[in-house]
Amino acid sequence: MMKTFRNLLLALGMATLSACASVPMGDVAQDAALKNFTANPDTAGVYIYRNESIGAGVRMDVEVDGKPIGQTAAKTYLYQDLTPGRHTLASKSENTDTLNIDVVAGKLYYVWQEVKMGILYARTKLHLVDEVTGQAGVKETQLAVDGK
Repeated sequence: MMKTFRNLLLALGMATLSACASVPMGDVAQDAALKNFTANPDTAGVYIYRNESIGAGVRMDVEVDGKPIGQTAAKTYLYQDLTPGRHTLASKSENTDTLNIDVVAGKLYYVWQEVKMGILYARTKLHLVDEVTGQAGVKETQLAVDGK
């Protein structure tokens, strides 16, 4: 009985992680412009991207300094201009993961939003990555926007 229940939970979890979710998408021109990776001299730019297919059925809320900036799904990214200084990024799913970053005007930052297997839902982990890794990851994804 316990083995059957465990297998049912595992199957449900896998189905959830492999289904497709949709989030509001940015327009093609804005996506292309952001993929030129040109920094604004007065602000810092932050890309938060999910370039994995795992967890395709799961939307993850993203916040900067406690304010929602949108949701990601598989193969999407969000972009945010930030004032120079310290900021806290948060990714919310089965868990909440935060990443504190100090940003400098005129620079771009790349944060990989990793999707991990959870108990009943996907879990999340944020990683600050280097420019080469980040740009490659963003190029594999499409711009998502805050639907509000």
